[in-house]
Amino acid sequence: MVKILVVDDDQGMRELLEIMLTEEGYKVSTAGDGGKALARCRKENFDLIITDLKMPKMDGIAFLREVKDLSPETTVILITAYACGDTAVTAMNEGAYDYIEKDFAIEDLKTIIRNALTKKGVKRDDALFLKEVGQTAGFGKMIGNSREMVKLYATIKKVADTPANVLILGESGTGKELVARAIHENSSRRQMPFVVINCGGIPENLLESELFGYIKGSFTGAYTDKAGLFEAARGGSVFLDEIGELPPLLQVKLLRVVQEKTFRRIGDAEDIHVDVRIISATNKNLADNVKSGLFREDLYYRLNVIPLHLPPLRERKEDIPTLTKHFIEKYSHEFEKEIKTISAYALELLMQYPFPGNIRELENIIERSVALETSNIILPENLILSQEVSKKERDVLSELPDTGIDLNEELEKFEKTLIEKAMLKAQGSKTRASQLLKISYDSLHYRTEKLGIGSR
Repeated sequence: MVKILVVDDDQGMRELLEIMLTEEGYKVSTAGDGGKALARCRKENFDLIITDLKMPKMDGIAFLREVKDLSPETTVILITAYACGDTAVTAMNEGAYDYIEKDFAIEDLKTIIRNALTKKGVKRDDALFLKEVGQTAGFGKMIGNSREMVKLYATIKKVADTPANVLILGESGTGKELVARAIHENSSRRQMPFVVINCGGIPENLLESELFGYIKGSFTGAYTDKAGLFEAARGGSVFLDEIGELPPLLQVKLLRVVQEKTFRRIGDAEDIHVDVRIISATNKNLADNVKSGLFREDLYYRLNVIPLHLPPLRERKEDIPTLTKHFIEKYSHEFEKEIKTISAYALELLMQYPFPGNIRELENIIERSVALETSNIILPENLILSQEVSKKERDVLSELPDTGIDLNEELEKFEKTLIEKAMLKAQGSKTRASQLLKISYDSLHYRTEKLGIGSR
């Protein structure tokens, strides 16, 4: 695995680069100044070093010289907020590979790093990355060993024990709460409470009292003091699910909690201090909500210190078999059945399905299938991929002749028609046709061979 050393006296910049580079599959170490970095270099060889130019004790140019004396083959990239042509020339003359300003775009830095390593003859080994991070079927209660999920597990391990606020981004049903729990359970707060707050599931007129509590007599019905959910989470983590649904007034109050770690119960004049880790999640585009005035910009940036993107199931389809197996085992036990597996064709149907409801929908499908199945294997006829019957399906059912039909023959005709239309639309490209049909290239190739469909 490619080893990279990040040297910067700015902790925020070190953490940003460490997270970004780890997600890219590199093994990352950090140092806060040139002296500490040189000590690391004397003990360990690095393929690439990214260093700040302006640092106390030893600036980036002096550090570069020391590194090149110690290890001439090490590639060095300088980052600075003080762009200067003369400095760039000096850096290059001293052996730096490149020089980039601190307001760089992430993709630009990734490109520079890839080019530097290619020139050096070093290439990331994705298979090795998976092996070293952990080729696993899951992490915490999350399930999946797709590339996207393994990278997410690595990032969770990296950020779990930092105090930084995390914003989990993902569609409904992707498992955002499981990610939040994994962060909590891999942190030093794991023995303390993990409190879930559904910002969209509590009526607005009750939400403030649920979050912050109230004192006796503060309103009609307040017969006694009541602690809020933030107090209940003291020392632990608060998970604010669907944070985009939080009303404007409570956004102001939450901002105070995030910034100052204090709040007041309703009707109270005393501040309450709480030590909590805040993890938020949303299925909305909060950046768009900020632009439209629906979400406070200052709160957005406070919550979005470390963004984690949870991919939809359609982007990690290789995890469907593992998830399906897990749900079959879960509901077979719950319903006291002996169902062990799913038929190959039924699984192929799942692999083709786009899952608009993500993992939650897959679990619902398997639960229903296990409940309906009478054999020890889930068959296609008990795999209901949509609870709604379309008008076209109703028309087909109403036209079913008394003598019946050959289902396999009709399905084959329908499949052939769809594939031919897709191939026509894709101008004979199987790659494009497979994308239109939302199946793999190999699956389309097999079907065209089986049905005798040619391509141009």
